[in-house]
Amino acid sequence: MRVTMLLCDSAQVAEGKLFILGGGWSLIGPAPMPSAVALKIDVDWTEADQVHHWELYLLDEDGAPVMAETPEGTQSIEVRGDFEVARPESIPAGSPIDVALAINFGPLPLELGKRYNWRLVIDGESRPDWNLAFSTRALEEGND
Repeated sequence: MRVTMLLCDSAQVAEGKLFILGGGWSLIGPAPMPSAVALKIDVDWTEADQVHHWELYLLDEDGAPVMAETPEGTQSIEVRGDFEVARPESIPAGSPIDVALAINFGPLPLELGKRYNWRLVIDGESRPDWNLAFSTRALEEGND
């Protein structure tokens, strides 16, 4: 599989297309704000008609899971799901089949002046380019 990942302010999928607002950043804050991860996954022809499980984890600069307080207690910030694609009759045999995913988040509890990374895992596999790194701005002096 080939994956294209993009950080953005928000994203949605409609009719198989990704609609992205404020995409392509790698620096956020310092105030907490909503964000999204847009994914375009090219599924190999041989991997069509199978269920694929994906997981997206937020890690800190040391590679540890970022934790957040929830009504169920402290939990790591992660999202997971499944997708399956069929082989459309309209494309040549052997062509990759694309899947679009938009994962939107409310303001996340991120420390200022730190580096973070979204890591994608599909079917238990992750690749070096299935990562999205970003940083949070530190407060400027005099702005508390």
